[in-house]
Amino acid sequence: MTEQAGLGNALIDGRTGTQTTWADLPGTEIPAPAAVVVERSFDALPHVLAHARTGAESMIVAAGRLGADLQDELLADGFNLVHPSGVTAAPKPRAPQDGRMWLLTSGSTGRPKRIGHTLASLTTVSGDLPPRRWLCPYSPGTYAWWQVVTLGLGSAGQDLVVVDPADLDGWVDAGIEHGVTAASGTPTFWRQTIMAHRDRLAEVPLTQITLGGEPVDQAVLDQLRGLFPLARISWIYASSEVGASIVVHDGRAGFPVEWLGRATEGRPVLAVDDGELVITSPHHGEGLGGVVRTGDAVVVEDGRVLITGRIDSDEINVGGNKVSAGVVRSVLQSHPQVAWAHVRGRRSPLVGSLVVAEVVLRSGADEPDAVGELSRWCRERLPEHGVPRRITLLDAIPAKETLKSDV
Repeated sequence: MTEQAGLGNALIDGRTGTQTTWADLPGTEIPAPAAVVVERSFDALPHVLAHARTGAESMIVAAGRLGADLQDELLADGFNLVHPSGVTAAPKPRAPQDGRMWLLTSGSTGRPKRIGHTLASLTTVSGDLPPRRWLCPYSPGTYAWWQVVTLGLGSAGQDLVVVDPADLDGWVDAGIEHGVTAASGTPTFWRQTIMAHRDRLAEVPLTQITLGGEPVDQAVLDQLRGLFPLARISWIYASSEVGASIVVHDGRAGFPVEWLGRATEGRPVLAVDDGELVITSPHHGEGLGGVVRTGDAVVVEDGRVLITGRIDSDEINVGGNKVSAGVVRSVLQSHPQVAWAHVRGRRSPLVGSLVVAEVVLRSGADEPDAVGELSRWCRERLPEHGVPRRITLLDAIPAKETLKSDV
């Protein structure tokens, strides 16, 4: 349990406009250990407050993520399932772990895993902060969701405007109406918003913009800087396993190479081992202390350490020549007409793999010979084996409820 310094902060339902405070939320009881299933993010907030006050073992699960397999797994592990309509008791009750809060990973690299935390380990921002009104667009119960929610609960002056991933098309209007000054989202979230609501987005009074959850490239940072020249733009590397480990505020992709190996009390230690980001973090999940291999590939360029993607999908072998899918993606996304790109290897009987790409053009972009133009752009910036041999144009940026690209 942590100090609840934000009990007077405003909580606003971005869909309905309903406004309350943490202190005025309806009371709720959690039959620990409990998996609380919620249809909407705003509905989870009373359960967050209940856990903060009692420390009862629990987890919050978005209804859309509760498949039959996960439901059976939770019941078998002794969790009572708390639905809006009632409680399904675990067949074999067990003693709860006091103070434990469980998170589900995003599942982007396979089946979601359960990671144990406490409210203290989830609360990584403290101290005096300027008053802000935060947009919380994440799926309830995810690590990114908890980062925003604990900020609102633990720090005075940090209001929340809560929207659901299914309602994101309306978040810009809600942001204008309710005066959102800070917003956190994935690069995919920001690219989708810029593509669909570029003109209206600039009317949201943002002074703090945060990106995370996916590799952050210079193109999206520059687009946001163009729309919000006076805002602080930050990107964060965080996960359920190692917590919030890297925070960069200088408007550049990657982090300074000088940060590698830097040992500062209370802060993670960063390293690179065989092209993989390795972190020793004080904010780690249960059982994940010490050195943790993140599975994320990195390259070092111009004094910056750039995170390019997952190791198991980032490296493409073209006839014995290796190329990073993330590097090719960044080159494509740096083109002024590209809103989003995805790059992968396609099997080839002659050279093992070929580089192929899917691209979404910005609204209003000139499409005639766009593929030819993008091929020329890549040839000028990449070695021959890294140039995509096929570029497919898509109509919209694919994404899932985690706000990450659905690829």
